Amino acid sequence: MISFLKGDIVDINVDSLLIDVQGVGFQIFISRPQDFSYGNALIYTYFHVKEDGFSLYGFKTKQEQDIFLKLINVSGIGPKTANAILSATTTNNLISAIELGNIAFLKKLPSIGPKAAQQIVLDLKGKLILDETNQDNKVKKSEVYSDVYDALRQFGFKVSDIDNAINKIENIENKQTNVILKECLQLLRK
Repeated sequence: MISFLKGDIVDINVDSLLIDVQGVGFQIFISRPQDFSYGNALIYTYFHVKEDGFSLYGFKTKQEQDIFLKLINVSGIGPKTANAILSATTTNNLISAIELGNIAFLKKLPSIGPKAAQQIVLDLKGKLILDETNQDNKVKKSEVYSDVYDALRQFGFKVSDIDNAINKIENIENKQTNVILKECLQLLRK
């Protein structure tokens, strides 16, 4: 198994990176290629082997790699679906949704229906750890997220943009949903 690659990123595409590791170019499918920049990088990886070929999936952090590995062990979730899930939300929001059993949030992720959402919660609840020390704040964000998410999706904003806006709001635990929605709209319109 290839656990990580260290080299120079020479090309950034919509869904992948090309990294030069001592003269060998590796194409790595990435959930958020926009988080990377050209030049030297360390990318955690998962090497997927199937009958008709090989695929290499990459991650910016060890936590993202760990969550991916746990997702693909859930019945019905393959590497492409797990990669799509990670591209649609942040790892902390995903973990919070799983820990709270927020099926509505999970069903809004790409290729996830009601059964898959329930299976993810059943298999992973209690097995994932938030990266940040302030877990209470993340839980509160997840509770509010569903209402704010629904409203902002109605306006046509992308899931990843909504996640980024919510994560930038300070003192979220002390704010009403309508105030958070207003602040998100201000951030998204910039």
